[in-house]
Formats: sequence, C-alpha cells, structure tokens
Amino acid sequence: MDLLSGETEVFRAANDGRAAVVFLADRTGRGPVEQAAVRGVLAELNRLRAEGWSLSVDAILGAGNSPAPQAFATGFTHDRDLAGMFEAPSLDAAHEGIGALEQAGWNRLLRTEWLVGPREFQPVVSPNSRGTADEWAFFALWKWNDAWQAATGEQREEYDRECDMAFADDVRLGAAITGRHRLDVSSRWDHIGVWRVSGPAVIDEAMRGHSAVADFKFTTSRHYLGRRVAFDNALLENA
Repeated sequence: MDLLSGETEVFRAANDGRAAVVFLADRTGRGPVEQAAVRGVLAELNRLRAEGWSLSVDAILGAGNSPAPQAFATGFTHDRDLAGMFEAPSLDAAHEGIGALEQAGWNRLLRTEWLVGPREFQPVVSPNSRGTADEWAFFALWKWNDAWQAATGEQREEYDRECDMAFADDVRLGAAITGRHRLDVSSRWDHIGVWRVSGPAVIDEAMRGHSAVADFKFTTSRHYLGRRVAFDNALLENA
C-alpha cells in the first residue's frame, strides 16, 4: 500500500505488515460482570499474544517486559469509557482476532468501535521518555480534508515539513509515538497515532505546538486522552 504522505525527518516507513487493532469501547452496563466472559476474553488474549500480537501501547513501543494487555481509561473527559491499541502480525490476523475475541465474550462486556489498519510509520521513542513509567496516552485519529485533497504536491510537502517540526518538539517533550497506522481501508479515518506521555500537560504543550504550525488546516481529527489501566481490571470494573 502506498503512503498517503511520505517519510519525514521524524518518521520512517514501516514494511513489516503489522496491523493496528484499535478499540474505542463503552462498558455494557448490564449489571454484575459476567466472569465467564472475562475469563474467555483473557484466555483469547493470551492465545493471540502467543501468535505474535502486541497487546499494549507499551509493547508496540518496544517494551518487552509488558506482555499483559492494557487499556486507557478515557471516560473522565470523553464519550468512551476505554481506548486501546493492540497490534496484530497482519491484517488478516487482526480481523480473525477480533472475531475470536467477540466470540470469547468481548461483546458481552464492551460495546466497541473497532479500527483496523496496516502500519505505515515506525514507532519513535524520545530519549527523554520514562518508558512504562509514563501512564498516559493520547489517541489521535485524523482524516485528510478537502483542502488537502485540493492542495498541490508542493503545498503538501511544505505542510509535512512544518508538521514535522511539531512532531520533533513532541519527541523533545518526552513523547513516545507509535508511528502511524492507516485506517482508510475500513473506516472514515485515514490514520491513527498514539502518544505515550507523562501526563496531560505534555499533550497541552504538544497541541499548542501543532496549532502553531497550522497542523489542523488539512485535517479533521478526533482525540482521546486516557490513563493506563490493566485490561483485566478494566473488564472487572464493568457495571
């Protein structure tokens, strides 16, 4: 698949075939947690991990000591209770895994918007990142708007250079970024990137930087900010 926009100083293309499996989910609110469904989902996640899935943003960013599945609690500021990203070995594996999770009990616990797409850019981890000690994540979904569609190649390249300055500043602030995955095959969004950061203040400063270079003139976007929770705890808190 061709890149919708090219490599930059910050981001390098990825050709490993891996695919994001993003979930934006609400708890079903059906009363007591179905323990059998929780056990079924966790068992299926263990099987997927054995088949090469990464089950957390930390694992996608290269933290080999974080095999447990993770989610991020977003309900305190957003219309979704949880957000998260897994990564499957391939697109086919991603879709098969979603089906297996739903069959194992996922749908009895969570109402979910799934977003799936191939990796385009490699992860970038700031030398100032605190690694897994950083408990917050910022999920950025975006699509290219009509102004981008109408822009010339030169205008798009200039825009990419300006945005790259903001991404470089994000890295200096300590952000670790999952790269970029392409979602337009199966959703209205073109891309997703996830920033792992030390707290909301980092995202506030980062977004000021992106606004300063007019990052949003060519995009329509949706953002979610959340704090890391263990996935089994997130399921057990269902109510």
